Amino acid sequence: MDSLHLLIQGFDVALQPYNLFWAIVGVFLGTVVGILPGIGPALTVALLLPVTYNLEPVSAFIMFAGIYYGGMYGGSTTSILLNTPGESGSIITAIEGNKMARSGRASAALATAALGSFVAGSIGTIALTFVAPALADMALVFGPAEYFSLIVVGFTTIASVLGKTPARGMLSLFFGLGLGLIGIDLQTGQARFTLGIPQLLDGINVVVMAVGLFAVGETLFLATQPKKVEEIIKVSGWTWMSREDLARSWKPWLRGTLLGFPIGGLPTGGTEIPTFLSYALEKRLSSKPEEFGHGAIEGVAGPEAANNAAAAGVLVPLLTLGLPTSATAAIMLAAFQQFNLQPGPLIFTSNPELIWGLIASLYIGNFMLLLLNLPLAPLWARLLKIPAPLLYGGILVFATLGTYSLNDSVFDVGLMYLIGLIGFYMRCTEIPVAPAVIGMILGPMAEQQFRRTLAISQGDMSIFIERPISAGMLGLAACIVLAMPLARFYQRHQSAKSR
Repeated sequence: MDSLHLLIQGFDVALQPYNLFWAIVGVFLGTVVGILPGIGPALTVALLLPVTYNLEPVSAFIMFAGIYYGGMYGGSTTSILLNTPGESGSIITAIEGNKMARSGRASAALATAALGSFVAGSIGTIALTFVAPALADMALVFGPAEYFSLIVVGFTTIASVLGKTPARGMLSLFFGLGLGLIGIDLQTGQARFTLGIPQLLDGINVVVMAVGLFAVGETLFLATQPKKVEEIIKVSGWTWMSREDLARSWKPWLRGTLLGFPIGGLPTGGTEIPTFLSYALEKRLSSKPEEFGHGAIEGVAGPEAANNAAAAGVLVPLLTLGLPTSATAAIMLAAFQQFNLQPGPLIFTSNPELIWGLIASLYIGNFMLLLLNLPLAPLWARLLKIPAPLLYGGILVFATLGTYSLNDSVFDVGLMYLIGLIGFYMRCTEIPVAPAVIGMILGPMAEQQFRRTLAISQGDMSIFIERPISAGMLGLAACIVLAMPLARFYQRHQSAKSR
């Protein structure tokens, strides 16, 4: 009841006209930057840090929260319409969403993404309000072994679900893991795989890689495939969602929310793992599994719900422990420090106006985003009618500007285009690119947790199976690895019998 009383006080803060204005600015900017390839919420918050220096902390964080939630919404738009995710949590949406758009069902894909985001964001924000301390305690139970095992589950899911064969998915994953090794070893301080290039000492920025593989690689591929370009720009009109679409979407919305929030609240959870787990789950539970890979609406509804629920979950360790679990959360932690604030248990009592005003603004921003995205969904769908040269040229311009603005580095731009050529080759050879991005994001985390675990156990590998949670996760990963070949063998056997 105390949380409810504090939340009401938070609404008093968030509904002040001045703060309401910054909430509107935040959700609008967040949606736009989520749509634009190469410009994500983390980059936008970072660029706005100097601008917000003279703002009140409450107003600044209300705007940052709007950008964060808006980026989750907007990222699905380019995933569906252009197959170029605006941020990493929308990578999985491109698989089925873009197929729906190509078949003339862009409006249904956009609608299920927007409604799923609203449902998941609302439930996730309610959970953030009332169960944040409990989830923070659960995160404290996890040690390095559990973190590593959780990432292994994510790796096996990614490699198994994506690609025509697990081997191709694994090849892409290891490519990303290899790129993640470039830079300074955090434990020894030694340079690794930098080839003597000073710009690589800090490693390859994941934004550079994601924009290169998706925006540049996809643009080059589509530019060489005229027939596929025609399929993308055809739009059958605004048809909304049918009753069947709603019936097939509401359960994935709820399941994605249940997956996304708790995993997002765990260190190293982020938005990538729950979206991939949601996709795998919906593929197994669907009554029409044959549609997956060809535009299954469950493959959009579930991952988008998981993405937005995880966004709410990411705020739990940030606000209660001062622990960022995503790039945007890390930038927001820097924003706290800019205002001489330290997030953690004490901030709930020392700055209740800030924390509860921020949480209340999430409810308001989520509702604003629904009103903003549903009426404008036909406008987003009209993007497919843009002439191909202008569309692809615009993508490359935004990708170049977004990448250059990261560090004002021409080297980053050149590296982005080099990775884009690799992405083009991967598409031509039907190697999925999403596992490479996920491998680069989670690879350094997995390495760090693995080495910490071995340091604790003095090199004894049995620690991974001696800890029950870690052993359970590794067992799940083994089941996933074994299940896919068995499922393929069973399908071949059944098809052979039917002949």
